[in-house]
Amino acid sequence: MPYCEVGVHQPAPSAAASSAVVPVDGPINNELKIFYQTYGRGATKVLLIIGLAATHEAWGPQINAFTGTTIPNDDVSSGDDNECGEGIEVCAFDNRGVGRSSVPLQKSEYSTTIMAKDAIALLDHVGWKKAHVFGHSMGSMIACKVAALVPDRILSLALLNGTGGGFQCFPKFDRRTFSVAFRFLRAKTPEQRAAVDLDTHYSQEYLEEYVGTEKRRAILYQQYVKCISSSGMQSSSGFDGQMHACWTHKVTQADIDAMKSGGFLVSVIHGRHDIIARIDHAKRLAERLHPIARMVDLHGGHLVSHERPEEVYYACQRCDKYLVT
Repeated sequence: MPYCEVGVHQPAPSAAASSAVVPVDGPINNELKIFYQTYGRGATKVLLIIGLAATHEAWGPQINAFTGTTIPNDDVSSGDDNECGEGIEVCAFDNRGVGRSSVPLQKSEYSTTIMAKDAIALLDHVGWKKAHVFGHSMGSMIACKVAALVPDRILSLALLNGTGGGFQCFPKFDRRTFSVAFRFLRAKTPEQRAAVDLDTHYSQEYLEEYVGTEKRRAILYQQYVKCISSSGMQSSSGFDGQMHACWTHKVTQADIDAMKSGGFLVSVIHGRHDIIARIDHAKRLAERLHPIARMVDLHGGHLVSHERPEEVYYACQRCDKYLVT
């Protein structure tokens, strides 16, 4: 199994220091590992950072769009290598606290800065000096910290359905979101979790569409149950730790300045019907990153990357090519 051992990241003495451009350091803890997979071959490198409670497999539509396959390179003959040629190689991983990665028990071992350092350690591990970095939801928070810590290693940045952390993690409370939150906290089985995840991740319009003779909701439900059953329910320590990382996340002015110094461009991509991450917060982040950022507003929910994979793929492709105005 492909694992990357990561260092023990000491908490910074202040918020300002946590946003400074510093190298990844710290002693190696052989028991703390990050599980990852690579897909495709080519000189163009893309690092995908997934969100809260999800595993790397949630990037399936984007992995397939970028590489034309969802079969990990570990399962493909090495004779197919094309490291220096045309094509794209993607790396996706399970954040600490979920999937096959290590699950630290203390909340203090989770922050977006700490998890960004995990991602940077993974870049070092796979030997990538520079990469296009895409993050979804909590993963977009982590991606911001990666870009602030090592702006010279970022080719472009795509932030999907993210927020600025803290109070911005609160959804717009109404009857629907309250019901979803209540069901999510009470979900104890893959079946219960799958049912609430569908209402959390997708627009109702998308779920009610027919695919052949079945509604998409029924098809996705079976897929979710199978996926959650195979990877296992996230532990309470992992969920609480990742939630702590979201609540304590903040994009500081030092982060903004560091990202603007990197010479890369940013796409802030959001589903306008997202009930988890409110689009107005994403718009404010894009405004703070002006003139290096643009806002891409798509029809869809929290997993707009699944509802509109072609449009998200196009937006990501254009991320390093659009003209800044």
